[in-house]
Amino acid sequence: MKYMLIMQVNAAALDALTEEQREQVMTGHGTFMETIRASGEMVETHALADPAQSVVVGGRGGVPVVTDGPFLETKEFMGGFYVVECATRERAIELAGLIPDSAVDGLGVEVRPIVFSAGPQ
Repeated sequence: MKYMLIMQVNAAALDALTEEQREQVMTGHGTFMETIRASGEMVETHALADPAQSVVVGGRGGVPVVTDGPFLETKEFMGGFYVVECATRERAIELAGLIPDSAVDGLGVEVRPIVFSAGPQ
């Protein structure tokens, strides 16, 4: 089964880290990617830009309207994700625990099963 491991970011939590701690998180992602590539569980991964660079396209009166910034006013935002394919939910949770963000207060990794996928035809 495929799972999306969604890294939930809290800017205040990241700002509270020392430069050394930030570097440990970043290099930890490299180690994590090596681990899931070696195990054959890596499908893909993407890091996302800061929400301040996003726009939201939403309908108003039957017409698409574009607004700046993130959709919701929250302190957490989706910073990136890994898609993994593994045998069990427990393994997906185990992998999420290997992502360095899961060990940082104020950050988290959401584990969500993927129920539909479609790619290029």
